[in-house]
Amino acid sequence: MKPRPSFPAKLPPAGGRSAVTLNPQTVQVNLRPIAGQGVLRGLSSPAPGRSAHVTAVPVSSGLGLDSSAVRARMVVKLAEQGVQDPWVLQAMGQVERHRFVETALAGQAYEDTSLPIGLGQTISKPNVVARMIELLRQGVPGKLGRVLEIGTGCGYQAAVLSHVASEVYSIERLRGLHEKAKKNLLPFRLPNVHLMLGDGMLGFPKGAPYAGIISAAGGEEVPTAWLEQLAVGARLVAPTVTASGHQALVVIRKTATGFDRQVLEAVHFVPLKSGIA
Repeated sequence: MKPRPSFPAKLPPAGGRSAVTLNPQTVQVNLRPIAGQGVLRGLSSPAPGRSAHVTAVPVSSGLGLDSSAVRARMVVKLAEQGVQDPWVLQAMGQVERHRFVETALAGQAYEDTSLPIGLGQTISKPNVVARMIELLRQGVPGKLGRVLEIGTGCGYQAAVLSHVASEVYSIERLRGLHEKAKKNLLPFRLPNVHLMLGDGMLGFPKGAPYAGIISAAGGEEVPTAWLEQLAVGARLVAPTVTASGHQALVVIRKTATGFDRQVLEAVHFVPLKSGIA
């Protein structure tokens, strides 16, 4: 893999802005297993037909939505819904989702529901975020390398990705959301997250090749630029319109000779668009 570009990196002329680099803050959430099941760190695979199970144990008192117990309960639910990757579960437990939604909606932040974030966009359900990142990481024993996120939105998924990847390059085409994500992520001080304003359909070639590409918007087909910027052996996870006219999650793995494509469950994401607005 090529050395990463120096930062702040500059987008191609169409991007109009340089990248924003942020620095780390971690929030510890410990989980312990039900007897006979796996521990969160190194969670064992469940028996066939059964999902992984974990029990939440808060490690700090906290109050209300700031309590680690609230996030831990969400993680337990994700595990019961079938999310098994310990890296993903740990990351979902560390990132405070309520800090990425409007104050009036904060009470719904840890429910398995999408919420509006302005400009006609939404923050995805926790289960969808966890599911897509788990698919992106499939078969990777430790941290992913460089990851490209298409559609920063409010910054929540970029924050989760920061815990499972060495670097996250996140690109957003809407100036208002780009600014909102900068504001939301700044207190977390994540040094491995780089936010960029630009046309996501072009990807970000200066950071390629990527160990994974994940999109929060769905188009008629996966842009060729994304496939070109994917490393051999890496995965791309994106909602894509299928022959039936409906969106479905698509996983594409780049091989030395071509691409392996897998169409999974139906999803509903905002449409993929080009340009900057």
